[in-house]
Amino acid sequence: MKNVVLFFLMPILLLAQSKKDTIRVFYLGGQSNMQGYGYVKELPDSLNKKNKNVFIYQGNPVGDNDATGGLGKWDMLQPGNGTGFVSDGKTNKLSDKFGIELSFAKKLQELYPNQKLAIIKYARDGSSIDSIGTSYFGCWEPDFKGGKGMNQYDYFQKTVNSAMAVKDINGDGIEDVLIPSGIIWMQGESDADKTEQIANKYYTNLKRLMELMRATFRNNDLPIVIGKISDSGDDDDGKVWGYGELVQYGQEKFATTEPNVTIIRTTSSYKYSDKYHYKSEGYIDLGEEFANAVFLLKKRNKYKEVSSN
Repeated sequence: MKNVVLFFLMPILLLAQSKKDTIRVFYLGGQSNMQGYGYVKELPDSLNKKNKNVFIYQGNPVGDNDATGGLGKWDMLQPGNGTGFVSDGKTNKLSDKFGIELSFAKKLQELYPNQKLAIIKYARDGSSIDSIGTSYFGCWEPDFKGGKGMNQYDYFQKTVNSAMAVKDINGDGIEDVLIPSGIIWMQGESDADKTEQIANKYYTNLKRLMELMRATFRNNDLPIVIGKISDSGDDDDGKVWGYGELVQYGQEKFATTEPNVTIIRTTSSYKYSDKYHYKSEGYIDLGEEFANAVFLLKKRNKYKEVSSN
């Protein structure tokens, strides 16, 4: 009798074992205006709560040559993934700040109403791409050789590879297949702050970094949306970023010459909470702008999606 029951149950058991959830995953990276300086206390009620249908893996943001860089764990998306967030790989400690992730996820849910979504985030305050653009804050230079040889690019890879290796990101007992669906990048201020030579190299540095990031996700045509840097003007000469126009030129060149790339320019209208960072409403708007842009890129170009498996 037992064998007969097992015979009839076997197709059901096999179906349960083979069931998988397909989840679109987006990477958020850059420096402080991606890490986020919005205040949680200033969030509207629609965003100041847990989003039970979106999960986030945020890598621990630290300076170069720190073994804790990129440690993280999947968690339900909620306010607190802005600057001040830390993780030891076992526990995530939320902060009183937020970035673009909340409004980005909410808008994506409107654009993809019947699809599961997730976010991988690694961003570091003050970081430059060029290895001599910053010191304490760190750099994204892929060929970095300083100290122990670990930098922001290494932490990016550590974050992404660790996140993508998890087979059940939400703990519901069903295997998840993660589909890389876009790179969202907000960075460049620190490359505009040191020398004209560094600023002039921004296009070349950005192009190479984005190519390698696409390769990490195993999709050379992955949509990329970058945010154009702006300047609060809160300095004696009216410019916080001495060579900002050169970096902006590099960003525009990248967005207009590279395939499946676009740029967000609404940053020029945002108000600042200090000389470097947007006010809370700026991060909310920027998240929505990024979501709309990456959705339209995908829809327009119909790029080939590649799963993590």
